[in-house]
Amino acid sequence: MAPKIDPTDARLLQEYQRDLPLVCAPFATIAADLGLEEGDVIARLHRLQGEGKISRVGATVRPNTAGASTLAALAVPDAGLEEVARMVSQEPCVNHSYHRENRWNLWFVATAADRLELSETLARIGRRSGLRVLDLPLVRAFNIDLGFRLNGPRHSLGVADAPDLGALREADRPLLQALSRGLELCPAPFAALGRDLAMGEAQVIARIHALLRAGILTRIGVIVRHRALGWASNAMVAFEVPDNRIEAAGRALTRHPGVTLCYQRRTAMGLWPYGLFCMIHARSRSEALGILDGARALPDLRGTRHQVMFSLRCFKQTGARLTRQEDAA
Repeated sequence: MAPKIDPTDARLLQEYQRDLPLVCAPFATIAADLGLEEGDVIARLHRLQGEGKISRVGATVRPNTAGASTLAALAVPDAGLEEVARMVSQEPCVNHSYHRENRWNLWFVATAADRLELSETLARIGRRSGLRVLDLPLVRAFNIDLGFRLNGPRHSLGVADAPDLGALREADRPLLQALSRGLELCPAPFAALGRDLAMGEAQVIARIHALLRAGILTRIGVIVRHRALGWASNAMVAFEVPDNRIEAAGRALTRHPGVTLCYQRRTAMGLWPYGLFCMIHARSRSEALGILDGARALPDLRGTRHQVMFSLRCFKQTGARLTRQEDAA
């Protein structure tokens, strides 16, 4: 049964997963909209974070823009899963790690400052685990990350435009890293961030605007943890789709209610022929499978082979690291 959510909390979580007001006092602006005091909004966010319902108030950075990222997997014998998962989670570049129903049962996302650091991370995981690492880099993102709807159809609203990489400055990297970690929950979070980065408050806000317009940042707002909010049955689904049908299938999946993410990834010959991925978030396994049945009936996916991998356990979920370890230190 989904946990009951205070109606005001629900509005805060529903309406501010994106488009956090880019003003000097964003939580005061939110408070005025919700009929609350600024201190109440900040206190609610602190409480929701403590309860595990949100991870942070911050931004999500589009993959492979400010850094290099990949989706990877290991086929771990059941007896060694806990130990290997702990080792993988200790890697600073690993920001998500899940146990999923599949022979390839430990899936993780790794994000680094550049491809060299990312390759070093994957090689180290392979050496330490003694297992082959399935490396599936992103080819194309079909969705626009607009957050996770708490009611109504859960799907993205369009196909992602190509980012304007020319808008990215090297000096933006610390800002992106800080936004990925999350803003301080205080009356003037952009001023606090500016003090940490030796930037003025107006400069911080201006760069965030520019990075959003360029598609480097996909959104800025409240980052929810959907499992804690009742969407505990989640599946990653991968389809084997011919190259000449990938674009049409990806666009169709993006529009399908219940599908929250959709990407094309590089396949691995002889190991993993499934190049089109999507995520389904649901309250129950039967609800998730119903969404999948509808997706499989789409004309561009009908008759394709697929793998459905329900999440069994989340080992790690943090913001991406976009600076090298020595720079972060």
